[in-house]
Amino acid sequence: MPTPGETLGALDFEQLIGGPLRAAVHAEAEAAMTTVDFVRAVGFDANGDVSTMTFTYKKLITDASGGPPKEETMTVTVPTLTLVRPPVLRVESVDVEFLAKINTVEYREKSSAFDISGTFEFGAKWGWGHASLKVSAAYQQKTREGNTRTEDYSMSVKVHAGQGDMPAGMAKVFALLEGSISEKVD
Repeated sequence: MPTPGETLGALDFEQLIGGPLRAAVHAEAEAAMTTVDFVRAVGFDANGDVSTMTFTYKKLITDASGGPPKEETMTVTVPTLTLVRPPVLRVESVDVEFLAKINTVEYREKSSAFDISGTFEFGAKWGWGHASLKVSAAYQQKTREGNTRTEDYSMSVKVHAGQGDMPAGMAKVFALLEGSISEKVD
């Protein structure tokens, strides 16, 4: 039977600890690709031009000559990407906890019993006789041994993800796009 140290030594800690960490790295890479796909789908049209949304509204405009205000229809064109926040998730922490509990109980039980019994008979008839002797002996030995082993393993993986900061390149693109917001009188 292996000892608890041998059992723990046989565990693949690289997989136990590295597996959740590799999964977190892959999750973050997948989140980054989701951001790229989102920016492509929402921010640009099929020709690669910036996708925009245009809407109109009414606005009172005062004439420079001091005349009464006049209601004008205004048109605003806004790059779509500036209206929505792209998904920028990042893994903030990964906590891996592992608990191993190994209980080993070994036992050996030995018992023995020896039993002897006998009978003796003697009888005589006219000078000659007969004799009978019966003897029985018994020896019994019982040996019982074994072991009980209980192994409990538990693993807890906690991953904390949050909204990441806007990458510097994306922030620069947003600043350029915000500069392209236009408003005009129809």
